[in-house]
Amino acid sequence: MFAIIDIETTGGSARLEKITEIAIYLHDGEKITGEFKTLVNPERNIPYFITNLTGITNEMVENAPRFFEIAKTIVEMTEGRTFVAHNARFDYSFIRQEFKSLGYNFSRNLIDTVSLSRKLFPGHRSYSLGNICRDLRIDIPGRHRAAGDAMATVRLFEMLLKKDIDLNGRYSSLIRNTRISKLNPKLDISKLNTIPEEPGVYYFYNEEGTLIYIGKSRNLQQRINTHLSNNTTNRAMEMRDIIADIDWEATGSELIALLRESFEIKDNKPIYNRAQRRSGFQWGIFTFTDNNGYLNFRFGSLDSDDEPLSVFTSRERAKSKLASLVETYGLCQKLTGLYECNGACFQHHVGICKGACCGNESPSEYNDRATKAADEFIFSRSNFLIIDRGRSDDERSAVKVINGKYAGYGYFNINDLGFGLAAVHDCIRPASDNRDIQVILKTYLRHNKVEKIINF
Repeated sequence: MFAIIDIETTGGSARLEKITEIAIYLHDGEKITGEFKTLVNPERNIPYFITNLTGITNEMVENAPRFFEIAKTIVEMTEGRTFVAHNARFDYSFIRQEFKSLGYNFSRNLIDTVSLSRKLFPGHRSYSLGNICRDLRIDIPGRHRAAGDAMATVRLFEMLLKKDIDLNGRYSSLIRNTRISKLNPKLDISKLNTIPEEPGVYYFYNEEGTLIYIGKSRNLQQRINTHLSNNTTNRAMEMRDIIADIDWEATGSELIALLRESFEIKDNKPIYNRAQRRSGFQWGIFTFTDNNGYLNFRFGSLDSDDEPLSVFTSRERAKSKLASLVETYGLCQKLTGLYECNGACFQHHVGICKGACCGNESPSEYNDRATKAADEFIFSRSNFLIIDRGRSDDERSAVKVINGKYAGYGYFNINDLGFGLAAVHDCIRPASDNRDIQVILKTYLRHNKVEKIINF
């Protein structure tokens, strides 16, 4: 009836990482009826921080079977059974991706013991496997190993089964049906029940397996369901009708979801993201020093090799920002490109501007205020890590900035901080910087709280 599963991996992304260990316990609703467990050769290096967490080394998996060698066993053991896991979307997404690389569509009904625990055992501070098992006095021998975590999930699931029967009769709360009309008949509706209500990136595919749309959301389930029930425009309905498969990746952090979406749209160029393939920022604010030594500002299109201080979606937004700087820092309208004249600017004539436009204020005095204005566009910390939510209670995300440039992101276990920042730096997956990324980072830090920022 049930296949209770846990895996260990080389990292957190099903699209980028691989499985290193898997454990499956078959369960008939009362007891274990079969089991399978093995290390898996991921055919790639296992990062240090993963080895530190799981204890699985490169040497341990060197002679282990590769996934394709155990794929038939996994299919046979799970056939006709409901896939059960703690944080099921994680395990399921990795296994589906492994089968997808083999040209096989792995599809099973899912039960997530995280969401089920929240429903049947409300009021706990945390529903991570370690914390909920501790609260319910479930022993976990071999924590962060597939067999140990899978067995703990078995014991948790047995308690959930009993609780569900006591409250609702025979398993009435286990699977929630989602009803959305007018969907492509090839879309696996059972997958919709596994979409988390968390930040992340989602992917829509047509019947040929072509990626047609990438999006991000603070709530994946809500946003995807909105797409699948969208009747507002012909284009929205056209896309909805051809969605034959859905994939997603929870990011924990909304910032990482924004960064991932921006990169992947430009990298994959999905047809329904046509407008987002190009940068939405075509105007910028620039600086230069004139022949008299005054720091000048100007706004203009991004059609030159000059590096802008900041970029904007329209001429009006760039101009409005400069006007705000003039007011805040007492800058000259002429030296900010807002007022064209040969002599003094209008505001000097009415006693507002101090006269940099006509030499009545020294360059050093004026540039002191102008430099402070320019600093608004520069990261206050040139080398730092943005630490924010992870995908589980014992995980955090990290975004790395070096010399004011985006350098990548990653995830680390909070227990690794005991080893210092090396564990955080090691988890970072390198990525390239661009204007859109700069705007995302600066805007997010300006308007949103993060857990902490660490200088290095």
